[in-house]
Amino acid sequence: MGKGYRSFRVQALKVVHSPTPAVREARHAIAVRLRDIRRDANLSGTALAQAANWDRTKVYKIEATTTAPSELDIRIWCAACDAEEQIPDLIAMTRAVETMYVEWRRAARSGLKAVQRGAIPLYEKTTTFQIYEPGVIPGLFQTKDYATARMGRFNEFHGFPGDFADAVEARMEKQRVVRSGKRTFAVILEESALWFRVGSREMMREQLDHLRHVATWPQVSLGIIPRDQDRRIWSVPNFWIFDGRRVITETPTAELNITAPGEVEIYRRIFAELSTMTLVGAGAERLISEPYAQF
Repeated sequence: MGKGYRSFRVQALKVVHSPTPAVREARHAIAVRLRDIRRDANLSGTALAQAANWDRTKVYKIEATTTAPSELDIRIWCAACDAEEQIPDLIAMTRAVETMYVEWRRAARSGLKAVQRGAIPLYEKTTTFQIYEPGVIPGLFQTKDYATARMGRFNEFHGFPGDFADAVEARMEKQRVVRSGKRTFAVILEESALWFRVGSREMMREQLDHLRHVATWPQVSLGIIPRDQDRRIWSVPNFWIFDGRRVITETPTAELNITAPGEVEIYRRIFAELSTMTLVGAGAERLISEPYAQF
């Protein structure tokens, strides 16, 4: 990743009253990385400002997050520090600061149907999905009854108004990307996702039966991590990788979109590591059959 790289981590962001503490933290992470690039180049703030033909205080303002760097500032900074290889990642990070989070409540003002439909263009243009879910069956593989139960509880908890039934239909509509046969889906579930009930026992059996059926489709690769697996990675939230270029993960309050190449690569590495812990084929079928027999 080049000199001075520091892994970029951002907590949940509420965009209504920007800048929030989380936005400031994100900007601080960028400033720290720029500062480290300068230090690795053995340049003082004054020397960098002179090389960039800036006011002598600009470097210090950027590093103190008093001033947010523009994309041009980043290009000039990295060029002066002989760190041009870091430009694409830093620019992606700065673009993401204000846009990477979509607050659930704010998004739902247009209705949950609009939230569901809003994802359809991304799904349709994606050819390769990598999906990790620790606690639920992924939306693309849910039965209508399972989706209704899960979204109903989500809706009840958050108090979203309006078109709940339409939102379920919109989620079902997204599933056409799976049935088209034009895309591939690598899916990793924790075994706990098979056991967590979101509705009746009969509904859960139907959902597990559907998951078994989906796992036989040629475009779907399903791996399940057993509960007693010796772990090398744990405490990972759900995440979806779209064509290896975008990651979406969710918190209780927000959806996080990650496009910085360095960050996406970390999620790709995590997915690859999780893949080594899965059971597939007959092993996955056995894990599905256990809760199916219990429900």
